[in-house]
Amino acid sequence: MRILVTGHRGYIGSVAIASLTAAGHEVTGLDTGFFEVCANPNGRPADCRDVRDVTAAELAGLDAVVHLAALSNDPLGALDSSLTLRINCEATVALALAAREAGVGRFVFASSCSMYGAAGSGEPLDEESPLRPLTAYAESKVRSEEALFSLADSSFSPICMRNATAYGASRRLRVDLVLNNLVGWAHATGSVRVLSDGSPWRPLVHVEDIARATLALLEAPRERVHAEAVNVGADSENYRVRDLAEIVAATVPGSTIEYSGSGDPDPRSYRVSFGKLRQMLPELELTWDARAGARELLAEYRRIGLSRAALGGERYNRVACLRRSLASGALDEDLRWTEGTGTAAGRASAAAPA
Repeated sequence: MRILVTGHRGYIGSVAIASLTAAGHEVTGLDTGFFEVCANPNGRPADCRDVRDVTAAELAGLDAVVHLAALSNDPLGALDSSLTLRINCEATVALALAAREAGVGRFVFASSCSMYGAAGSGEPLDEESPLRPLTAYAESKVRSEEALFSLADSSFSPICMRNATAYGASRRLRVDLVLNNLVGWAHATGSVRVLSDGSPWRPLVHVEDIARATLALLEAPRERVHAEAVNVGADSENYRVRDLAEIVAATVPGSTIEYSGSGDPDPRSYRVSFGKLRQMLPELELTWDARAGARELLAEYRRIGLSRAALGGERYNRVACLRRSLASGALDEDLRWTEGTGTAAGRASAAAPA
């Protein structure tokens, strides 16, 4: 298949594009390079391209689009809620319309289990459960799914991956995700820092397992996946935050748990059922669990020498990185690059192998 991955330089995208390429597909990438300036000493890549500018002509000849590009979590969404909706929802719909016009058959969208919001009872939620988005990020995913399903027809198949909270090592590492953050604090400070009372539920999924699920959804028969939303993760990987803290404390030698927030419960709490994924893709094997992930993360943090300062710094924290680019004037208030690096070069990245 000829596949375009948006956000291919990101935390999930850099893993997904390697997985798809290894499976024998012809993969191209498209990315704004927002976080390259913090992760790469050479700064923003010359071939950056904003997903808001993609046209149908650029997508001609593709079999599928994997759409990962977004302002990627709740803190980023809080930076500017209206901008989050424009980038995460309006740009998603525009990209899907362009893909459909170009004859792209399959559109795999990275949605999120965060749409379930405040679940209340702790009973596992499936894809038919009410959606209760509590943040601009989650709201953007709800609206995107609704719009994408309205575009489905006999030749265009949108698929919405409601990913559990990602974790694990990646070439574009992040520490602003719950397990990554807990292990990071334990490694750098000796304290497993919990900012709530630890009671909220979180389903987790390793970034490599997200890549495996993406590949399986691209390769599955159309009738199995057409216009479907599916939770991505495993039933055994639902955890309370305090249970994750215990896992981390047992993994990082000498670390202790510290409840350092207000002590109030986080209203974002959802336990999720992944039965539909097992039925839809019985051949799919998700191989990671949180304990193995904590060990992997500890090894990676030791390898890179993660420090206390880096935990809130720009390289591994998406909000901090964007704030730096905004403060320097490299990005304008619409998160557009102000120094126009080669529009033509950027367009080329949507048609050349990543």
